[in-house]
Amino acid sequence: MEKRLFTSECVTNGHPDKVADSISDAILDACLAQDPESRVACETMVTTNFCLICGEITTKARVDYEAIARETIRKIGYVYPGDGFDADSVEIQCRIHTQSADIALGTNDEVGGAGDQGMMFGGACTQTPELMPLPAALSRALCRRLTRCVRENSLLRPDGKTQVTVEFDEDGKVAGIDTVVVSVMHSAEFAMEDLRTYVREQVIAPVLRDYGFDIKEVGNIFINPTGNFVIGGPNGDTGLTGRKIIVDTYGGFFSHGGGAFSGKDPTKVDRSAAYMARYMAKNLVAAGLASQVQVQLAYAIGVAQPVSLRVDSFGTGTISDEEMTSLLRRTCDLTPGGIIRKLNLRRPIYAATAAEGHFGLSDRPWEQTDLAETLRTMANA
Repeated sequence: MEKRLFTSECVTNGHPDKVADSISDAILDACLAQDPESRVACETMVTTNFCLICGEITTKARVDYEAIARETIRKIGYVYPGDGFDADSVEIQCRIHTQSADIALGTNDEVGGAGDQGMMFGGACTQTPELMPLPAALSRALCRRLTRCVRENSLLRPDGKTQVTVEFDEDGKVAGIDTVVVSVMHSAEFAMEDLRTYVREQVIAPVLRDYGFDIKEVGNIFINPTGNFVIGGPNGDTGLTGRKIIVDTYGGFFSHGGGAFSGKDPTKVDRSAAYMARYMAKNLVAAGLASQVQVQLAYAIGVAQPVSLRVDSFGTGTISDEEMTSLLRRTCDLTPGGIIRKLNLRRPIYAATAAEGHFGLSDRPWEQTDLAETLRTMANA
């Protein structure tokens, strides 16, 4: 019988697209730190020794965009002159203007409407303790481990990618790890065989062990499969804000909405409602009402209440999907203002999401399961 496989990928915070995401979110955080009412839609592009910051920012904050970009690049680890992209020599240009007055009419505090139309998804399942799909959780954990190793080993560089293929049985249960792929940028002085041994022992093995797997049982492991990865980061590939949206969510295991997250303040429901959808899905699973849940929200620009809310438990629910949808409507304020208040989103918490991941980490407010007991009680009433 053919294997039932599912694959997810992730990238490190030094990947060009993530460098762009991190700069955009660092600027957002700087604005919110001084002015919680800031309206920010910041886009960044990075390439060889060049960084362009664009977008719409309306704020009372006094922010040095160039200084924030350089400090973000430095923290990521691009500090080596001659590598084609480093914090001190990169040219930075800014093209920032204020938010459209037409959009502001529908999203001000009196109206409280959504900042744009669109649909957003959130998902949760019982494959991991953090209630994330295992392929996405493993590929993200490998990237976090790679980032830590870059800080500890001067022969490694920040750019990297991971990919994990998980095998499932006919009942949808995890059967094992089929394939792990890791590619990491490195100094020319790091011999390939030494690098592969290092990554196998210091990155892959401990991450798999944390999730209860033995590296010896993995079917295939590929480490820098094309060989040298010396030219990388923005010098090797142009990076853009919002181009790793599947990496930012569930690795393709659940659906993704129409918008990206990074650089957007919480009045943009592309971001805040996606966080709320994750919160609702995770609490339904934590309540024991299903083992796998996807929640969809949709909004119209300038309208506060969502135009739709849908729960899909993929046949795993202990109650019907319609009943779960009703429970969420009765317990959650799904207006943009209600989401912002519930998750306390008008504060500088976003740079970490760009660098480390949006979902599956316990310190994110949308990862809390404080609604689970209420949902369980109401379902049993």
